[in-house]
Amino acid sequence: MNGTVTFYPSGKTIKVKPGTTLLDAARRAGLTIRTRCGGKAACFMCKVSVREGSELLPIADQERNKLAGMEERHMRLACQARVRGTVAVDIPLDPLRAEIERQLARQAEDDELW
Repeated sequence: MNGTVTFYPSGKTIKVKPGTTLLDAARRAGLTIRTRCGGKAACFMCKVSVREGSELLPIADQERNKLAGMEERHMRLACQARVRGTVAVDIPLDPLRAEIERQLARQAEDDELW
């Protein structure tokens, strides 16, 4: 049985084999999740928010130690979290892109005032 991962905000969905990491699934879907350590749970950059009801394999001790309680708020490391079934993941925008989008939104608001 295949797993299915949907990534937000893009809405892109991909089918993967159970046990595939979220990082590998994102790469196969053509999406970028930032990482520096190459998927070794060392940099903490690949943290993502997993939506309620997502079916992942149980969290391993290494990931739990790295997250230090953030897993209770549905945060996981994409390089460590492994698909079991249907999964929905929110990928945060990289900081530069997020800032550009904030500036564009402010500009649009300013344009509406004129």
